[in-house]
Amino acid sequence: MDVVPDNYDDPPWQQQAGPTAYAPFPEDTKYFGDPAKQWMVNFRVVNLDAMVAQLRAAGVSVEIDPEPYPNGRFARLHDPEGNPIELWEPAGRDGTPASQVRK
Repeated sequence: MDVVPDNYDDPPWQQQAGPTAYAPFPEDTKYFGDPAKQWMVNFRVVNLDAMVAQLRAAGVSVEIDPEPYPNGRFARLHDPEGNPIELWEPAGRDGTPASQVRK
């Protein structure tokens, strides 16, 4: 298994269900929001908007990242202990979100 590529042209490690990424961050990263939090779980979802709507309907606070990335869209929530959780809707090779790709 390879770590996440450092560019958007090289594909991440793949498994039959889809891409999986393991991405170590620098010890002093501010990405997780709280310096005491050292890790984050990232779940791949088929339709980010539908998942966010379902979570919000259940009373969970979720923030969608407004930035579209070449590898997809993201949203963040936190578990009861404050650990960040990220939801990821992968994009196709052309950047189209998975939920908008016609099957």
